[in-house]
Amino acid sequence: MRILHFADIHIGVENYGRIDPETGLSSRLGDFLHAFDELVDYAIDTDVDLVLFCGDAYRSRDPSQTQQREFAKRIARLSGAGIPTFLLVGNHDTPQVIAQATALEIFPTLNVANVHIGDRLQTYAVQTRSGPLQIVALPWIKRSDFLASDAARGMTHQQINDAIQRMIDDAVRFQAEQLDASVPAVFAGHVTIGQSTLASEQSMMLGHDHVLMNSSVALPQFEYVALGHVHRHQVLSRNPYVVYSGSPQRVDFGEEKDDKGFCVIELDPDKPQGSRLTSFEFVKNDARPFLTIDVKLNSGDDDPTATVIKVIESADLAGAIVRLRIALPAELEPLLVESSIRDALRPAHHIASIAKDVADRARTRLGDENTRGLTPKDALRLYFDTRDVPNDRAETLMRYAEELIAERE
Repeated sequence: MRILHFADIHIGVENYGRIDPETGLSSRLGDFLHAFDELVDYAIDTDVDLVLFCGDAYRSRDPSQTQQREFAKRIARLSGAGIPTFLLVGNHDTPQVIAQATALEIFPTLNVANVHIGDRLQTYAVQTRSGPLQIVALPWIKRSDFLASDAARGMTHQQINDAIQRMIDDAVRFQAEQLDASVPAVFAGHVTIGQSTLASEQSMMLGHDHVLMNSSVALPQFEYVALGHVHRHQVLSRNPYVVYSGSPQRVDFGEEKDDKGFCVIELDPDKPQGSRLTSFEFVKNDARPFLTIDVKLNSGDDDPTATVIKVIESADLAGAIVRLRIALPAELEPLLVESSIRDALRPAHHIASIAKDVADRARTRLGDENTRGLTPKDALRLYFDTRDVPNDRAETLMRYAEELIAERE
């Protein structure tokens, strides 16, 4: 039984993009759809028995009609090929208002064949071409649901998170104990595991999340633990395998050095419980490269522009989203010809920023071309990038900024 595991496709991320003249859509939307197409093609070409998606289909809880159409196209291809798809609900798929539908509920509403939605903490039975499979699903658990209960009154933030963690621990263990040992079982969760390493540009902050221990999900009844919510691919343990597939496309410079792709496992249903996993593979895909070019200029450089261009020409810019960071003494700043530097960067897909860190200056300066026409959110994100603000702090500040901007709008 072959299972393809992926997560955090985040259709709708459009930062560092440009309008594609052929489609009229953001080139970054095209990047994420291209990554989606790669894994759908792989699933069909290699006769995968199940595609297991571990949450966050969209960047926003209110995706546009175009984004929903493009996501549905890929799911329809899998459905048409007779491949069951299990879609776990993540935090970006969960509405703020209780009465609203999730972004994924359209599939069972339209009775799309071979599509299963994991929107409750329970066990789902899925029939594949290689036999039945049990999936214990842990969708995103909203703190607000617990806060509305009488039990939360008077609790501190940490006490609330601890209570949610205990509730989830008990529920997962209960589901695991009810499993049929004669049928393969996997766990699918959209959650933070305490020992995971975070990538940047995620809506959640570790300090605001409930965090599970690895032991909470690495139970002997599970042949494999498939996780989403953290964008960096990582294997947390191997008995059983506890794995974040990571996002299949890079979101920002915090993921510059991260490999992107999806996971493929094989199970042997005829083996006893706990020993059915026969292979695990991380399949890298063709993700858009991000590239940081750092140049340090020294006093006495007669042609600092040429020095910068020489460093640029030594880098592989083709198709990359590039940021250039130049450290230089104050006396060299007037000698830099930014138009020539931008010409040298032209082979890049997108120039994110050209930042000058001038010695003896209190602030980093951005070229006029980089700030013209930016939205407030993009300008703030660009500022954080150029100032090397730690990812966790930058995301916290972005979250508050987005709330303030939304209030003004």
